[in-house]
Amino acid sequence: MEYQRKKKLTNFTIGLLFLSGGIEYAVILPTIWAYLQTLHAEPYFLGLGISAFSLTGLLTGPLFGHWSDRSHRTKAVILFANVFEIVGNFMYFMGVSKWLLLGSRLVAGIGTGAGASIFGYLTRSTTSQERATVFAAVMACRQVGLLIGPACNLFLRLCNFRLGPFEVNKFTSPGLFMCLLWILLQFVVVAMYYDLPPLPQPPRAALAEEREPLVQHDAGQEEPAERRSYGGTGQRAPAEPPVGDESRYVPNGHLAEEEGGEKEKSPFQNFSAMREYLREEVVVLLTAQFITLFNQTALETMVTPITQRYLSFGELENSIMYFLCGIEVICGFFLVRCLSSRLPDRVILVLGLVICNVACVWCLLFLARPQGSFPVLLAELVVGVFLQVLGLPFVAVSQVSLFSKVTAERTQGFSQGLRRSVGGIATILGPLWAGGLTENLYIMLGVMMGLLSLLMVMVGLSYSYLVEPPRGYVPGPSQEEQRS
Repeated sequence: MEYQRKKKLTNFTIGLLFLSGGIEYAVILPTIWAYLQTLHAEPYFLGLGISAFSLTGLLTGPLFGHWSDRSHRTKAVILFANVFEIVGNFMYFMGVSKWLLLGSRLVAGIGTGAGASIFGYLTRSTTSQERATVFAAVMACRQVGLLIGPACNLFLRLCNFRLGPFEVNKFTSPGLFMCLLWILLQFVVVAMYYDLPPLPQPPRAALAEEREPLVQHDAGQEEPAERRSYGGTGQRAPAEPPVGDESRYVPNGHLAEEEGGEKEKSPFQNFSAMREYLREEVVVLLTAQFITLFNQTALETMVTPITQRYLSFGELENSIMYFLCGIEVICGFFLVRCLSSRLPDRVILVLGLVICNVACVWCLLFLARPQGSFPVLLAELVVGVFLQVLGLPFVAVSQVSLFSKVTAERTQGFSQGLRRSVGGIATILGPLWAGGLTENLYIMLGVMMGLLSLLMVMVGLSYSYLVEPPRGYVPGPSQEEQRS
């Protein structure tokens, strides 16, 4: 009972952390350009400021993940990372120069690296059946923050007073607000977050029983793809594990329990990045992470110029559009949460990719060169944006859940950091690609369509491997690899 109470408090705290991350994005982004203009910054500083936040996050994610994997103390990682959020947002509030503002986003971005440790913890503390449901809830919390952020700006824009040597106005108040919010969250993490032990693994006897097939295959009959050793292209798993410590690996990176209670081994003992991440299913999921985020950020960059040019949308109309998109995304995450208990992750992934392909085709046909009256243009935009936003939760949740199942559980923090770094690169390159091609939408959308088609082919060819590895032994590192 005590364990369940601590788990609920910990999950609630994680939800607050992701909620605050969404609020920060929605509070800072609408005012940063006007803030930079008051500091006499060149236009390219806007791109630098937005990219700086993602850059340091993608660099620190694997580092924080590695730290939590080795120490099994996610709480310390979160508290340390939040210090950078506090300092970075206070620097943003100071607003002395454009360079300090740029540095503030670099410092605050370091704190986002803790997300890798949190996803690693969620992987270790959930079963494979409930993981997609939990991930969907966490991601929905960030989307709720994206909706709350604009509401906070309605009050922050009314600020106009001095706090010691600093002026508090509609440009500096978001930094002060987020600084105080992250300080409050530090106390919440200290009081309500617990480093809970991972779920217990089945004993070796149970694993031995699971290795016995329920139905014996006839001689020469090939096993289905799900029963093969994952990560290969056609090799079959050995019926019996080879003798020797070098081969005593069990699914998802758990080492078989040592007899006699030996000292716990490092999660990175016998770890090989080449073996772990250059497997077919891992490469496909990392590619899905990159392409979907690249396309998402590119379309976000493209939509505002289109609405301004063809529909004469202003700040109010665009704000309403983004608000409605946020509502749709949240509903999408809860839909995926319901479907994840009934459909496999790979089916949800394919559904999401089909929707994204239809959305990209629609945009290529109707938005690359919009024509017609205002109602026709508005309808074409609404359908394109609706389809694109609808597919995002399906792809996002399924690929995160699958990635946690096909990579080693012992090193989930580092693996999730690598996945988030790939996504960070996509969120940097996407706006840069779209920003330079707003006048050549056929080229921009054509490349995006080509990337999605490539991803569909990769998922189709690797579909049989996009499952959780079967319980049983899989080949471990060779003796030569151990000696090297």
